[in-house]
Amino acid sequence: MSADFESIHNHYERIIFEAVLASAAKYQVPRDQLADVACVALNRLPPRYIRHDVDLVFYLTENERAHNEVAIAEAVKYAFEFVQARSAMRARS
Repeated sequence: MSADFESIHNHYERIIFEAVLASAAKYQVPRDQLADVACVALNRLPPRYIRHDVDLVFYLTENERAHNEVAIAEAVKYAFEFVQARSAMRARS
């Protein structure tokens, strides 16, 4: 029995990676901590595993899309602030 599991991914991964990179200039987070920011943001969102991005986009209502955009923006903002705060605490120690 053969199964193609390589196409399965979390729908939010690519979106979060792009949002983190787009927002990086606004925050004082070292580039080597951007992956940490992405992890924190992803952990604030529910996982949505799909095989093809079009599968989820096709089934979302306009209201769900708008809610997702807000949730993504809030998760990225929180993640940057969280990583910044942790870095500041480490610097004081």
